[in-house]
Amino acid sequence: MELFKYMETYDYEQVVVCQDKESGLKAIIAIHDTTLGPALGGTRMWTYETEEAAFEDALRLSKGMTYKNAAAGLNLGGGKTVIIGDPRKDKNEAMFRAFGRFIQGLNGRYITAEDVGTTVEDMDIVYQETDYVTGISLAFGSSGNPSPVTAYGVYVGMKAAAKEAFGSDSLEGKRVAVQGVGNVAYTLCRHLHEEGAKLIVTDINKEAVQRVVEAFDAEAVDPEDIYQVECDIYSPCALGATVNDETLPQLKAKVIAGAANNQLKEPRHGNILQEMGIVYAPDYVINSGGVINVADELLGYNRERALKKVETIYDKITTIFEISNRDKIPTYLAADRMAEERIETMRKSRKQFLTNSKSILSRSRNR
Repeated sequence: MELFKYMETYDYEQVVVCQDKESGLKAIIAIHDTTLGPALGGTRMWTYETEEAAFEDALRLSKGMTYKNAAAGLNLGGGKTVIIGDPRKDKNEAMFRAFGRFIQGLNGRYITAEDVGTTVEDMDIVYQETDYVTGISLAFGSSGNPSPVTAYGVYVGMKAAAKEAFGSDSLEGKRVAVQGVGNVAYTLCRHLHEEGAKLIVTDINKEAVQRVVEAFDAEAVDPEDIYQVECDIYSPCALGATVNDETLPQLKAKVIAGAANNQLKEPRHGNILQEMGIVYAPDYVINSGGVINVADELLGYNRERALKKVETIYDKITTIFEISNRDKIPTYLAADRMAEERIETMRKSRKQFLTNSKSILSRSRNR
């Protein structure tokens, strides 16, 4: 892998390779951009087939966090960590304490949190070595389980998408097909049910489906049938890449708005959605409630303040639709443009500040 060429092409700032022989730690911290503030992104632990695959994942994910944090209106940049190992058997206290020391050594340039393969308990161990970690236990003043807040953000974002598609943000009477009914989706279903939406749900976990059916009077369908049901809104809340060549011809929804990451299998599928007249709420914006919530911990967590910030997802989604209509581009590109414009504005502001500071200093010296 031509690492420096890759970093230069996509404008990465820093990659830190961490190794602790005694604990077995092998980690890669990727910091993509800190224009808006210190990089925030979770720690993923995974059994990568090769070290190159681990590097690629860290780089890809950290860039994604730059866009996510920027689009969410946070004063934070993008970063991510991957730990190479099996989260089911390779974890130990020494590993996460060593990892915490590496984070502390970055002196605040990177702030971590839990992600795939790591837990609140793991972050509690990291917290013993560094203050630059979020998503820790409630006993330490954390925000706790982010799922309900993520769900609330998806709910308000879905309302914005409904307004774009139907002229009203009311979800009463709307048929919403929810794919995957885990922790986030369960809370989302509760919000939708309380507003009077009609739920159609599916999941490979039959018990999870039954729980939603009984609690919210939902209709259950087999996993392979969720794409072709008659509905107003398709809400992918499980796997990524469910918007693809096979599913697009089956979709009858006018809106796609869900909690899953990487919903488009390829960028071109976002172009196809625009051609089909389907309103797509870009995933990394609509599901940003979780990161907004943990970011509030950096201010001394206040749940009311965090939820108010999460409610701005409605405005962010609306702005994306405005950019899409203005520039005649698909919404996934409009989301990127919104994030890029914010970063570029701050970058220019910093450059101007430095120029003015140097000018003032020069005049002072010449007096």
